[in-house]
Parts: sequence; C-alpha cells; structure tokens
Amino acid sequence: MNFSTLSRKKILVAITGSIAAVKAPILVSRLVKAGVEVKCVITQSAAKLVSPLSLSTLSRNKCYQDKDQWDDSQAKPLHIALAEWAELIIVAPMSATSLSKFTSGNADGLLASILLASQSQILIAAAMNTSMWENQAVKKNWNYVKTIDQVITLEPSEGLLACDRFGDGKMVNLDIIELALESAFIYNTENKFLNKDLQGLRFLVSAGPTVEDLDAARQLTNRSSGRMGVLIAQAAKLRGAEVDLVHGPISVQKDLLEGLNTYQVRSSTEMGAKIDELQPSAQVIVMAAAVSDFKKKNPSDQKISKEFFLKSIFNDLELTSDLIKNQTRKKLENQIFLGFAAETGSDNEIIKKGEKKRVLKGCDLLMANPIDRAGQGFDKNFNSGFLLGPRKMVKNLSFSTKLAISHQLLDEIRNLKS
Repeated sequence: MNFSTLSRKKILVAITGSIAAVKAPILVSRLVKAGVEVKCVITQSAAKLVSPLSLSTLSRNKCYQDKDQWDDSQAKPLHIALAEWAELIIVAPMSATSLSKFTSGNADGLLASILLASQSQILIAAAMNTSMWENQAVKKNWNYVKTIDQVITLEPSEGLLACDRFGDGKMVNLDIIELALESAFIYNTENKFLNKDLQGLRFLVSAGPTVEDLDAARQLTNRSSGRMGVLIAQAAKLRGAEVDLVHGPISVQKDLLEGLNTYQVRSSTEMGAKIDELQPSAQVIVMAAAVSDFKKKNPSDQKISKEFFLKSIFNDLELTSDLIKNQTRKKLENQIFLGFAAETGSDNEIIKKGEKKRVLKGCDLLMANPIDRAGQGFDKNFNSGFLLGPRKMVKNLSFSTKLAISHQLLDEIRNLKS
C-alpha cells in the first residue's frame, strides 16, 4: 500500500477496552512510517491491555489518558485542543462501552469528550465478543452511528476471537483501516466527508488476470495484479455499496479482500459463467479484469515436448469470448457498465482507441489507461488515463494512486445514477 495521501497528516489514534487494542501499536508504527503525525489517547480499560509508554514511543508524542484531561498546565482544555489538532480521529478498536458513550452524548472521560468536540472525520472500527456485537442495544447504537455523516464505520469481521469463540467481532485488518484512512483524506481535500453515497447499490466487479491452460506445465495469462479492481470494490464498499468481486489469480494481499463477497475463478470461461450468474442482481457492473485474449481449443493434460510445442499452439489457438460485450448484451434497465481498456500510444491514440471500444462493447463508461508509461499500470500502485462516456465525454484522470482514481470513477458512476 502506498501512503502518499497520508503523508504529513495529523491523526489522533484512540484505543478503547477491547482485546484488539493489542494491535494498536502496529497501526501507530505503520502510520508513523508513512509520514503521519500521530498522537494517541487511551481509555483506562485499554491501558490494562497495551502500554501507554509503548504508544508514546512509537508515535513520538505523549499518549494521553483520562488523568491528563484537567491538567492545570494546559492553556486550553485538553479534549478541545486534541479535537482541534486532529485532521482525523480513528477509534480502533471501538468497544461497546465507548460506542454507547458516543451515541448517547456522554462526555465522561477524555476520549468521550474529544469525540463530542471534534468537527473532523471520525473512523471507528468496532471489536468485541460475538454475543456483545449481536446484542440489540449494541446494534441500536451501531445503526445510529452509521447515520452520522461525520463517521466512517468499519464493522468487525468473522474470525477466532480471544474468548475462543468463532464468529463476528474481530476488528477489521489494518490494511482495510488504512484504505479507509486514505479514502477519508482523498475526500478531505475537497472539504467534505467520505459518506455512504452509494448505499442501496449492488456492485459487481471483475478483477485480475485469467489463466488459460496450454498443457500440464504451461499457460497463457498476463501481468495484471488485480489491484485496480480490488480497490474499486473496497472503495465502493466504504461508500455503502454491497459488492460482489469475481477475480482470477490476483497477486494483492489477501487482507484486501476482507468484507467483500468474493468468487475466485481461473479461466475466462469460468469468469464469464460467474458474472452471468451475478449480473441480474447488480445495478453497477465494473469490468476491470484483464481477460486473456487467447485460449487453446484442446489443452493437453500432458506436458507437450519442446519440439512439438509451437506447432501444437499455433494449430490450436482461438480467441476467448469478449466478456464485456457478452454482458452488455444482457444489460438490464438502469444498469451501468464501466469497462477498462489497457492501451499504448499517445494520449490522442489512447482516447481514440478507447472510445471505439466503448461504443463497440456497449459500455456507459470506459477507462482507457496507458500501460507503456513508467510507474503505472499493471502491477503498480499508480495509474492514469481517460474516462470516456456519453456525449463524447473525455475526463482526464491524472497520475495518482489507484485508490484515488477508484473514487473518481465511483463519483462518475454516482453522477450517472443520480
């Protein structure tokens, strides 16, 4: 993950009394290494699980506790000073107790006071025992906090908990937290909060390469890592969408798939079949996968000797199905299709080829991105290109992180749906 969006930002990391508090030092360390200025505040119960001294050492700043709130050396009340200092506050983990205080307007304690005084974006990552998470009172508080524009909510995931129970309650992994932080600051540049503007929409996203077997030892594929499609899927989920992700053999961290409905496939035929199955329930279809162009009609289950391999290949290759074109033929009313085209050449050449493909494939939107420019494209953290749309729309997506470009693409989809 590239953290250029977070560099030199001021983030207040708050830790509350959940066993997931033990992960807080790792988060603080990662943020500091990314160039973030970090300050920490810890509740009394969390201080029994993780050392305030370790957080001070890792953050290079004092770790604040309840006992510091009314220090007479403070020129301004500490909870006001910290609330005004922070560009963003993250509560990770958020316990049931701290959640209850926040949703009821209870200012008992330093953190509770900071959250009520803050006018910045607040990111909360819940973590608790499964029975506590499923309790009606906790659910009521959680559902309420999700309605607050200022707050980004990350629900716990399923896993083995400290109480030896397997179920919902595990704090989301740090990669997802960092994606949410970066997304928040992408929007902060425009002085607005990241909100649930895609709530009620179901996305179907394809990502990564496909693989076509040639024989028992060889295969046809491409250099796509799947990062662009995965980040679009996660960005859409952060903005409230339900997301189905169909992916080939991607090479991104497994943690980046957390929270998505994932379907792993291998070949273009398998990907097409799964998309066929899921398309009728989606309002937005994003075809970001780099599907192999060719396949062998009759792949061998034995290894073909070198002497006969080339002859075998050229006599038995055929084009794979055009998945985007196949799916747009089945387009339902009010469905939006976003396609991708990896191209080479000058800007004008890329725009021309991209628009031709957009019309030919029947896409509402198509991103044509160059893959012959340094530092971007396949298997890179950055990208650029041109978003093409109806009425000869051409929008330049300048060189940026793939996550930032994902949000720009989602903005255009939202505009078409509104």
